[in-house]
Amino acid sequence: MAASDPEIIKKMEKYVKCDFKVPVEEADYGECSVVAIQAIEEIIDEAIKSGRNKIFINTNLKLGLPMENINKVAGPFVEAWAAEIFTEISTQENRWKLINVETKERLYMADVILQFKKQRNGVESAITAEVDVKATAEDIKESGKSPNITSYERIRSAYIDDPDYLFVILSLKHRVYSTHDPVTKMMNGIMEVVAHRAYDLKFISDPDLSYNPALGHGQIQIRDIHYIDIVKRTTWEFCQLLDKKYLNSSRRTFENWLSMATAGEWIKNEDTETLYTSR
Repeated sequence: MAASDPEIIKKMEKYVKCDFKVPVEEADYGECSVVAIQAIEEIIDEAIKSGRNKIFINTNLKLGLPMENINKVAGPFVEAWAAEIFTEISTQENRWKLINVETKERLYMADVILQFKKQRNGVESAITAEVDVKATAEDIKESGKSPNITSYERIRSAYIDDPDYLFVILSLKHRVYSTHDPVTKMMNGIMEVVAHRAYDLKFISDPDLSYNPALGHGQIQIRDIHYIDIVKRTTWEFCQLLDKKYLNSSRRTFENWLSMATAGEWIKNEDTETLYTSR
């Protein structure tokens, strides 16, 4: 449905009349984002270069791992590998000042939460980054190319609850192969992480994000995780972008959006907190 479609125009006319809660992030948010993204990429890069990028899976299947479907099972292994790499770093002194790692349950938005020590406004503080790990197979062309990231409703509310919310997409490309162990007679399946990129979700460009109406209230999706442009924007600008993508869907009405906005307290009421500014 084109942005000039009369139905979309009607929805947007109603939307702009709402009295929004406008999240305002701290002035150093951009700096914190850069620190977290750079640290994540350097940690993964160092793990790859040092040879700690292999996951071994022993099997008694004579033909080794089922390569034609390996992308369907690789995700959890790669996610666990990333969590272990981060945890290992956090348990010792490190130049990234990674001080805490928490793995999350399956239905949580992120796979792992990282905390980095940092001076903020002259005070010893921490940067918290929630990291969603996405695995793509190097030798399967379309594998993981357009992943669902998280629920539109959940991520929209997250930025209202915390304007400094830092949600990182960590893309890990891997290849898989098998070798025969002559002693055990087992096949050693090896998943090897070979490339990586990390992105702050809030800064991913408009064309690189899409709204998938399937599943509940819909999912925010990346069009092609291998080719992403970065655009700096405020938290409020990103919330508006998310809303626009939701309302541009022919399967969603303004009333659908308003119901979520009311339940999630995206629009003002008498108890508006001082965290938000008036439009």
